[in-house]
Amino acid sequence: MLPYRDSTLLDIAIEHALVFCSKVIVVAGYRADELVQQYQHQPHILVVVNPDYQQGMLSSIQKGIAAVTSSWFFITHADMPCIDPQVFSLLSQMRHERVVFPGNKQQTGHPVLIDAALIPQILALPTTAKMKQVLQTGEEQYLQLDASSGIYHDIDTPEKYQQLLRTCK
Repeated sequence: MLPYRDSTLLDIAIEHALVFCSKVIVVAGYRADELVQQYQHQPHILVVVNPDYQQGMLSSIQKGIAAVTSSWFFITHADMPCIDPQVFSLLSQMRHERVVFPGNKQQTGHPVLIDAALIPQILALPTTAKMKQVLQTGEEQYLQLDASSGIYHDIDTPEKYQQLLRTCK
């Protein structure tokens, strides 16, 4: 819940997704109570708690997608506030595909568009597995987007956070 602009990284990422998406599912582990309280009265935001978040990212993805009710959905990280909201719209134009990554085979970004028909396969994965086992099977598609669209700008380190504060507008 790092501060960013007059908000937080998470709030900005949610705001950008809600420009196009009708609902955002936030999976919370660490500090989950704070997130539940913060978003409980916002009808377009559903907070799903993952008590096993220390098992890794896949366990959180599985908790989140278990709450999906649409025929397709996006997965992205909460620490990617620079994703241009238009990216969601551009990817959605390819929703007839099973999986669409922004980027290319050598470098994929986020958000990833996924057909809900893949949910059972993802839920069946052991938490030690990687999502790529289901998503990158040779049938996935790629949408070439400029890096300035924010699809690669993941804030994983204190250094990247400081860089964000200096560069992402």
